[in-house]
Amino acid sequence: MAGAMFLMATSAIGPGFLTQTSVFTVQMGAALAFAILLSIIVDIAIQLNVWRVLCVSGMRANELGNTVLPGLGWFLAILVFIGGVVFNIGNIAGSGLGLNAMLGIDARIGGVISAAIAIFIFLSKKAGIALDRIVAVLGAIMILLMLYVAIVSQPPVGEALKNTVMPEEIDFFVITTLIGGTVGGYITFAGAHRLIDSGLSGPEHVKDITTTSVMGIIITGIMRVLLFLAVLGVVSTGVALSEDNTAADAFFHAAGEFGLRAFGVVLFAAGLSSVIGASYTSITFVTTQKVAPRTRNFLTVGFVIGCTILFFILNSAPQKLLIFAGAFNGIILPIAFAMVMWVAFRRPDLLQGVKHPKWLLVAGALALILEIYIGVKAFSGIVNMWA
Repeated sequence: MAGAMFLMATSAIGPGFLTQTSVFTVQMGAALAFAILLSIIVDIAIQLNVWRVLCVSGMRANELGNTVLPGLGWFLAILVFIGGVVFNIGNIAGSGLGLNAMLGIDARIGGVISAAIAIFIFLSKKAGIALDRIVAVLGAIMILLMLYVAIVSQPPVGEALKNTVMPEEIDFFVITTLIGGTVGGYITFAGAHRLIDSGLSGPEHVKDITTTSVMGIIITGIMRVLLFLAVLGVVSTGVALSEDNTAADAFFHAAGEFGLRAFGVVLFAAGLSSVIGASYTSITFVTTQKVAPRTRNFLTVGFVIGCTILFFILNSAPQKLLIFAGAFNGIILPIAFAMVMWVAFRRPDLLQGVKHPKWLLVAGALALILEIYIGVKAFSGIVNMWA
């Protein structure tokens, strides 16, 4: 359970997560607190429904989609796979930049080293256990370092709390991007697929499924709040942060040279854990449970190698691309989530006799409506990015 929980959380906390939160904090200041709160509430409603439906049915999202409507699962698989590639290039680039900030290693070489570590994990004889343990360790390291920087930056907590319920500004594009970066694309299904592959599925595990899904989102939410406060503390002093590497600059201004090294550790951990999560989940979408774990691991290694080659050719993962990927995933999400909610409402036969709670149905339906609404609103924001 802990492995699935941290896989979901650390998959969400990638370089794109750090980039989006930092850039939007500079852009909106304390007003971002409302967007973060709303995104966490929506995330919980989505994750509870997704994990419960998938894990009780015992089917991955692509398998469930094909059961509901032939071809739907493979359509979702293509979308998630494409999103996974885009994010993984950013994840590899981010981990490389992390090693550069931490040890001074060339960022391209650092990216290749990070990819090699991920490959080693998937090739190990006990890949499942190794995966679960390393994402838990990386998650703990990120939270502790982020907590330290959030404290030393001395953010205006009162102003942030006020904006949580009385925002000075509301930006639908920002909200969609935060949601998309936390539960969009492959991230929504990372933990659920891991639970299913671990054998923790079926009606007898409903309680564990619910607890694990909520804890995963809470860990992600804590990380986002700490990063927001760390950057807000620096911005509130009037410091102008670099547009090219906003988060790193914020850490440096908050805690000096140690802050910069700490950022390197966080970025490396975020990148590596997200490479693992994105690769694992993307491959579970284009395979079925009939595929042997060893074969799936080899395919995952191939995915990592392919993304690494693309990263090496492109030699960059600009902030705009990472923010776009988050927004793109936020628009994909309603499609996948609508399928999950259809099963929850109309296909009790697929839930092995387990009745979906009414309050969860209502929460999921409201989250879906909100997702569709802000997704439409955010579309213009995505178009403007490339105008």
